[in-house]
Amino acid sequence: MNIRALIRTQSIVTFAGGFIYPYYLLFLKNLGNSYAKYGLAFAVFTISSAAASQLLSRYVDRHARRLMMVSSLGLMAAMLCFPWVMSYTVVIALQLVMGVCNAMQRMSEKALLADETEAGHRGKPIGDYHFWTTAASGGAILAAGYVIDFLTINVLFYVSALLYGISAVLTRRRLN
Repeated sequence: MNIRALIRTQSIVTFAGGFIYPYYLLFLKNLGNSYAKYGLAFAVFTISSAAASQLLSRYVDRHARRLMMVSSLGLMAAMLCFPWVMSYTVVIALQLVMGVCNAMQRMSEKALLADETEAGHRGKPIGDYHFWTTAASGGAILAAGYVIDFLTINVLFYVSALLYGISAVLTRRRLN
């Protein structure tokens, strides 16, 4: 995978996350009906991501592309489940899955950035990477704000799932 392909696939992932994330927070707050439950859901996400990073660290050097693809598929599956969630317990389980997927994605992107750049000449490609992925997130938040005015939050989950799926397909095409 070259740096342009990495930027492309991760911009899609970032767009997918930015598209749902601000509204997902409202979804969690409404489902949990308390700030304590909302906090617990996010704590499960961050703690599972931290724990998974320790387990995945031994695989990321050899399997970064595959982990990135699996991460996108896992996030796609989670997004497809959320519109059907009626139980806070299921939210916690999905948060756990999303935390593991987040660790796979973040660790893989860092490994691939290191692999696709040359020591002493990393600044420009990393700057380009950060610019495009951050711009994608900002564009997604703006677009989702308009979409949710006309449709439901469930549509945001489905669009996010589709984008995660597209990223997985593009990543798969670039696996060696």
